[in-house]
Amino acid sequence: MLIPATTVPVTIIGAFAAMAALGFTINFSTLFAIVLAIGIVVDDAIVVVEGAVHNIERGMSGREAASAAMRQLFGPIIGITLVLMSVFLPAAFLPGLTGRMYAQFALVIAATALLSAINAGTLKPTQSAMWLRPAVPPEQRNLFYRGFNRAYDRVERWYSGLIARMVSRSGLMAVVALAIIAITGYGFSRVPTGFLPIEDQGYMIALVQLPDGASLERTQSTLDKVFEIARKTPGVARVVNIAGVSALDNSATLSSAGVSYIILKDWNERGKDEDLMSLFNKLNADLAAIPEADILVMPPPPIQGVGNDAGFTMQVELRDGSFDMAKLQSVTNAIVANAKTQSALQLVLASFRSSVPQYKLEVDRVKTEALQVSIEQVFAALGGYLGSTYVNQFNQFGRVFQVYVQADSRSRVRLEDIDNMFVRNKDGQMIPLGTLVKITPTVGPSLISLFNLYPTATIIGLPAQGVSSGQALTLMEEIAQRTLPPGTGFEWSAMSYQEKLVGNQMYIVFGLALLLVYLVLAGQYESWYAPISVILAVPLSFIGPVIALSALTESGLSNNLYVQIGLVLLMALSAKNAILIVEFARELRAAGKEILESATEAARARFRPIVMTSFAFILGVVPLVLASGAGASARVSIGITVFTGMIASTCLAVLFVPPFFVVVQRFEEWRKARKIPSPLRNPAE
Repeated sequence: MLIPATTVPVTIIGAFAAMAALGFTINFSTLFAIVLAIGIVVDDAIVVVEGAVHNIERGMSGREAASAAMRQLFGPIIGITLVLMSVFLPAAFLPGLTGRMYAQFALVIAATALLSAINAGTLKPTQSAMWLRPAVPPEQRNLFYRGFNRAYDRVERWYSGLIARMVSRSGLMAVVALAIIAITGYGFSRVPTGFLPIEDQGYMIALVQLPDGASLERTQSTLDKVFEIARKTPGVARVVNIAGVSALDNSATLSSAGVSYIILKDWNERGKDEDLMSLFNKLNADLAAIPEADILVMPPPPIQGVGNDAGFTMQVELRDGSFDMAKLQSVTNAIVANAKTQSALQLVLASFRSSVPQYKLEVDRVKTEALQVSIEQVFAALGGYLGSTYVNQFNQFGRVFQVYVQADSRSRVRLEDIDNMFVRNKDGQMIPLGTLVKITPTVGPSLISLFNLYPTATIIGLPAQGVSSGQALTLMEEIAQRTLPPGTGFEWSAMSYQEKLVGNQMYIVFGLALLLVYLVLAGQYESWYAPISVILAVPLSFIGPVIALSALTESGLSNNLYVQIGLVLLMALSAKNAILIVEFARELRAAGKEILESATEAARARFRPIVMTSFAFILGVVPLVLASGAGASARVSIGITVFTGMIASTCLAVLFVPPFFVVVQRFEEWRKARKIPSPLRNPAE
């Protein structure tokens, strides 16, 4: 117990040193790596201690037992370490935001794996030689130990008998395992995809959009109603309103828009039904009772600075070179109307308005020149009176004050007030602006946004409960392709762009990881065939996450980035279990034992360390599975993935790796026998 426990602080200190050297910060990715690395590094120590204890029970001294254990286990430890590093290194070189998240997790795990191997090869044998003593005879142990050992001995005997029967039918067992792998692959193709889960960050954003041309006072009045309703909602601590800002348009100034930041109570202060999604549904339902505006409550984006909300963001573009805003408004409204009819989507909204009441101001250039007033003077005077103009700044009371000029609010309310505004001509005379300009009512867009140089309208929304973001993006693409006329198009932005950018990167990572694992093991075993026994064990662990993700889809769990990180970790851990069996089986075969006997004996000898290390890791990730509070969605995603995957790997790898070894070893020896001249061949086994 004490020897594996001392591994944890040593490795964690080393992990922080590696993070400092790599320039990483303490964040979700690095903390996940450290938490999961604890289970990995303890595994190596447990394997060493278990081997030493087994030798001590056979009558060896502590030093002899540790030396014998290391002679037997040094190869598997090196192989496991190289496999761990091979699995994670490809993920460290992916580009973009996802690559950065992969890299921090992968490199920290790889660094801890290297430190763990050094620790297991040096400190653990030394501690085992110094601290381990001959065990108390079984008949003198307490009731718990005797009961546990009797139960384990029965399980081990049953397992040995089962493996003996399975390896005698290794071809059939390999076919069964391949069928499980095929079912797993099909199941993965049916699991909804996502990018990052919505997190409870302690606040939500209420987006308020009033009718076109609404005044700032009217917007403020509506925000006051939002404040009263939200403030009375259980679980809400306070509300901050900002009028005149359109959060959907990158916080552009707009009198008819506003935003409310709804700050929630601390997680431990909330009661039942006061989690993020419950408050989200309640606030959207309550605020829908305000008839003056369209109000949409959204969670913040999972990564601050990437978008303004947690939903999808689509940019509808005019690509025909025109600035026909009425056409852009029409196609945007059509997409939103079609999206609102889909049960898989909720709260779809577009902020673009092309028919906002406006006034068109035309300057009579002939009269302006005749009255000796320049065009620049006219525009500067209008801007100064109706807007504001910076004059200068001065220092007073130890502070810097800026000076702006602007007409009094009462003097710029009506159009007729422009007649009372004057501009000085070259002769020093004051000319009424009303005599130089013509004002006519018109309509037009309140804001003109460009995306990749195209005029664009932004559409945001959220997938319905139980629908993943990947499914929502696919549905919105289908709607856009059916609705958009020629000369228009769409693109994704914010978090949706990052999700589409990821694409099939997960499969690239898996493929490169398996390739590197294969090459590393081929070099270690000096065989192109032996690593296949290990590689085939990897997909068996994926059936656990497939079943869990399929069962928990309605709760919002999808194949997101954190699940994919967990799958990469599962590849390493499932390969580790297979290496322990295959390495020992090859040693027994090299010592002259039959293939079936080697496979059975290796499975029996490695059953206990595999079960011990696997259950140590499984119990270590239980807190992630049961996580709550800030960042719970990410922790649950990766926790459920590795928890169910390790259960599947532990149950299936110990059963199917021995038959895989028998099939591959027989094929390898058959290939070698064919290359030997006929008179020198040994009789077939």
